[in-house]
Amino acid sequence: MSVKNIFIDEFVTADNAHITIDVRSPSEYAHAHIPNAVNIPLFSNEERKIIGTAYKQQSRQVAIKLGLDFYGPKMKLIVEEVEAVIARGNMNNSNASPRINLHLHCWRGGMRSAAVAWLLELYGFNVYTLSGGYKAYRNWVLKTIAQPLSLKILGGFTGSGKTDLLEDMKTKGHAILNLEKLANHKGSAFGALGTQKQPSQEMFENIIAQTLYQLQREKDTSIWVEDESQRIGRLNIPQSIYDNMRQSPVYFLEIPFEKRLKNIVESYGSYTEDDLVTCISRISNRLGGLETKLAINFLFQKNVKESFRILLNYYDKWYSKGLQNRKTLQENIYKISCDKVSVTNFEKLAI
Repeated sequence: MSVKNIFIDEFVTADNAHITIDVRSPSEYAHAHIPNAVNIPLFSNEERKIIGTAYKQQSRQVAIKLGLDFYGPKMKLIVEEVEAVIARGNMNNSNASPRINLHLHCWRGGMRSAAVAWLLELYGFNVYTLSGGYKAYRNWVLKTIAQPLSLKILGGFTGSGKTDLLEDMKTKGHAILNLEKLANHKGSAFGALGTQKQPSQEMFENIIAQTLYQLQREKDTSIWVEDESQRIGRLNIPQSIYDNMRQSPVYFLEIPFEKRLKNIVESYGSYTEDDLVTCISRISNRLGGLETKLAINFLFQKNVKESFRILLNYYDKWYSKGLQNRKTLQENIYKISCDKVSVTNFEKLAI
């Protein structure tokens, strides 16, 4: 047996009977990686820095010898880490193959992945290295998110329940791209409350590309996306996807203001005054001094509903402005009036 190369097109279409192992340093992996890849680094962050400095300031040979000094004591540990990963996979998947394929990569498919692949193949694993490494994967990501998409936009003012409806649609078999879920953010100044840390922009793009690829592979249909501004927290929707969204038909939920206000109070009213004041302060310049003061004072008076009434009026104004900026809005908007929308009713009205 010998280590085999796998090219990016085959890599992304591979079935589940494999494990992707990223041998880059922990900091490289933490910044962005292939979704579901396991990090078993050949070098620590500090070791990588030392080797890189030696390569630049001395020679390739000196850098390789330093790398071997670091690599030698880790060989057994790397093998055992891979065995542990495979064992966990077998425990979690009754269909896991006892002869599972290992797909290894580093940054460009160079010495790091070759060194680890040699070791694991020598031990008896079935090993493939990704030709071009993570860089090849990133090129695939950028190509994937640049492709034209058939989208349907789920619109509606804040508090309409768009995100919940999207997830319910997913359970009914519809193709959905939940950008807020992928971004770990609900999209407004309050969007970080109750969510995990956002990924890097690069990781966000990786997850989007992987999701789009799976949707298009499994379903030959339009993809539903919630109407968003281009920025979700500190992340940007890729320009090509955002441009596509702005030109796609909008299915607009017309939920009464008081119903939406009730939904917002239920979603955010349990957070602390300090959290809510911090969020309000983020939009104070656009909200205006008087409205900011009133919204915060209502919070201090334990009157969350009236505070949120001010904020909901603000978000309605900004959403309306963004909606009207669509060049083909009049011929591309379908309004759906209801107090509360279910998947069943939405399917009857819009699909």
